[in-house]
Amino acid sequence: MVEKGGDYGQQLRRALRTLAQPRAGREGVSRVIWKDKGCPDRTAMTTPAGSGTGFGSVSWWGLSPAVDLQAESPPVDPDSQAETEHETPELNVLLLGSVDGRHLLRTLARAALWPRRRFHFYVLENNLEAVARHILIFSLALEDPEKMGLQERSETFLEVWGNALLRPPVAAFVRAQACRLAHLVPEPDRLAEQLPWLSLGALKFRERDALEAVFRFWAGGEKGPEAFPMSRLWDSRLRQYLGSRYDARHGVSDWDLHMKLHDRGARVIHTREFRRWRDTGVAFELRDSSAYHVPNRTLASGRLLSHRGERVAARGYWGDIATGPFVAFGIEADDETLLRTSNGQPVKTACEITEHNVAELFREMAAWGHPRAAEGDPEQVQGGAEGSSEPAPAPEPFTVHFLSLDSAHTLHHKSCYMGQFQLLYVACGMVHLLSAELGACVAPGGRLIVELAQFLVDLRQEQLQAFSSRVGELAQAAGFAPQLGGKPSDTFARFYKAGDSAPGHEDPAVESGTPPPEVLAPPLEATDPPSEDRTQPLESGNPPSEPLKLTSESQASLLEASVPPTGSQAPKSENQTVPPETKYPIPDI
Repeated sequence: MVEKGGDYGQQLRRALRTLAQPRAGREGVSRVIWKDKGCPDRTAMTTPAGSGTGFGSVSWWGLSPAVDLQAESPPVDPDSQAETEHETPELNVLLLGSVDGRHLLRTLARAALWPRRRFHFYVLENNLEAVARHILIFSLALEDPEKMGLQERSETFLEVWGNALLRPPVAAFVRAQACRLAHLVPEPDRLAEQLPWLSLGALKFRERDALEAVFRFWAGGEKGPEAFPMSRLWDSRLRQYLGSRYDARHGVSDWDLHMKLHDRGARVIHTREFRRWRDTGVAFELRDSSAYHVPNRTLASGRLLSHRGERVAARGYWGDIATGPFVAFGIEADDETLLRTSNGQPVKTACEITEHNVAELFREMAAWGHPRAAEGDPEQVQGGAEGSSEPAPAPEPFTVHFLSLDSAHTLHHKSCYMGQFQLLYVACGMVHLLSAELGACVAPGGRLIVELAQFLVDLRQEQLQAFSSRVGELAQAAGFAPQLGGKPSDTFARFYKAGDSAPGHEDPAVESGTPPPEVLAPPLEATDPPSEDRTQPLESGNPPSEPLKLTSESQASLLEASVPPTGSQAPKSENQTVPPETKYPIPDI
């Protein structure tokens, strides 16, 4: 018996030594990357979970609550308003990595509570698929209420925005809208006529062609579920992320939820809905679970990978599999009753709060798309005499300008952008683009709001603090100073452009006689900087039948801001072995 026990002990020790050694795949690479980033080489990081790879290299939804951009911008100067007596003041906002348009939608929905202003949103993303999702989301939000009711619009938005799998009716809507947009993008005149709020003039011609290719792929240009096998891609990402802990994935998800997201302010996320999303990618199950089986093509993106010394294109899902889409609209609400607790537990889940918030958002947005829809609403009418039913005036038009993907470093070369913006919003994945040249595009006294990595479950507390400190250093180098007063926030860092006078301790967005509403904390998009290994959208060719294994180097872009940059900050392309069956020619775009 002793001898047999000794043999077993030797086998066990040998197995433990084998497990303690980093594998040659993603796990070993993950440890090397974190060591290179200045983080200690911890034995606990021998699996990808906890290494910063969960948020992916492409962001599809916000990882922090939506924000009213008017509440963050400086107030209208009374002197300048008097000079433009017959003109409506403008608000010019530059957003880097806003991803899903939630800030814009929130701002437009709350516009009735502020003095009239004309909005110009300048949006810069790191991939054209995010631009396409912006356009699709706005088209849905501004859909004619006579064609699509409020509940149907809200449910369609939630599924397209946050679900990996769609119901057939929603998939049919995406195909129809994508087909329409694919025909509008190459025709500027028709585009301006049908979508007057959209401006693609700053995009390069090849980017417009690639944007059209994205819509054509969504419209079903490549038939069959194998064009984008979402369920298989999701499961592969999950296996790569969890490594040896895949069989205990429910325990891992419960730990991430209760010990991280709940402790950081997202207590309304329920265990059941979070576990379901981690397993299947379906965050908002508004119908029977069997109804969700059509892949959501709007979550597909292309990348360039190296295979046997050649560059090959691949399409897959490279987005978030760690936090989920619950934070953007599901953890805060204007109606405080939605956040009630009973016996220490929230009475509403994040899905229920998200449904309510999105429905209210679209209801308030109705006046922008079709002013006549709001005429019958008693809250939307005004009159001098009691009982008057004069409809409220139509809101000022707004414009969403999409900038070229690589234009962050060249905006200051154009006089039309110098000192143009009253507010600059930077997502945590775009912090590396914050520079003195970009700061020159902000008007004196303008504001800067930077989202922090509060809801990234892969990051530990010391890493969150290091990231926040690095954000302050970059903002100071860009010509901004910390904004005094206001409620401290772990989700956003706020600064102002040094000018003749510093803002006081009052809320800078407050105008006399117009008390601002309680705005949601700003959103967190884990958008990565544009990388040269990300291909333009793929228009033809068969996508890979098996998901590709990527190194975690591109996934760790959020942490690049926590250490001083060395040399070029452009991420390097990946040298990763690709199975022969997953490669196909790169289309000419």
